[in-house]
Amino acid sequence: MRVAIALTATVVAALAAGAGPAGATNECRGLNPCVPIAGPWVVVPVARAVPPPDVQYQLTCPRGFVVGGVDAELTDGAIDVSIIGASGSPVSPGITTSRVVVFVATYTATPARGAPSFKPHAGCVPATGGGQRTPTAVGLVPPGQPTVRRVTTSRIGSRATVTVSCRGDERLVAAHTARAFFTQAPPSPALVASLSAVQRIQGNRVTVVARARQGRGAVQVQAVCAGGR
Repeated sequence: MRVAIALTATVVAALAAGAGPAGATNECRGLNPCVPIAGPWVVVPVARAVPPPDVQYQLTCPRGFVVGGVDAELTDGAIDVSIIGASGSPVSPGITTSRVVVFVATYTATPARGAPSFKPHAGCVPATGGGQRTPTAVGLVPPGQPTVRRVTTSRIGSRATVTVSCRGDERLVAAHTARAFFTQAPPSPALVASLSAVQRIQGNRVTVVARARQGRGAVQVQAVCAGGR
């Protein structure tokens, strides 16, 4: 289930090249204790298509923690960001979220302004267990977890092949590849253009061939798998 989150997004693209860092993010606001984690600058694809293409990026909290809050920094206000969460009541850490959170971003403007990207943030809180579900009618089942994501994030020096596979008792139902940069400032259009990633699917395997002409960047490859025990 995709969950629309009111992200306090900091738009930084309009800042001058020498401007200072963006303001503080709010993934831990109102949460104590809370461990903040941040991802890289994730490149958002741009295309004249309906619907527009999206990019998905997963963040993972330390063991013993679940996601309690999210935020994001955007280089362009036309980037639409949401998260994928579980259905349940009340909407809260441990019910809607787990140890991982997947951000989904799309670019809604044409033509593109520069090279749009976003930086995901998550606030991790101690896990306390999920709540109870209301029983459903006879013959029906509540929403569960029919899929699992197998995820690998790799830094790219010049050229690399990244492969992610479902397990033997699973089948591949979706695949996602994200280009990203672990830089303090958002990547420039030239830096974004220097990193390419070509995704191929064969059976239950996702293979991405990535090239970084400037020797910088990373790719995250996700295999969404179903049918496992």
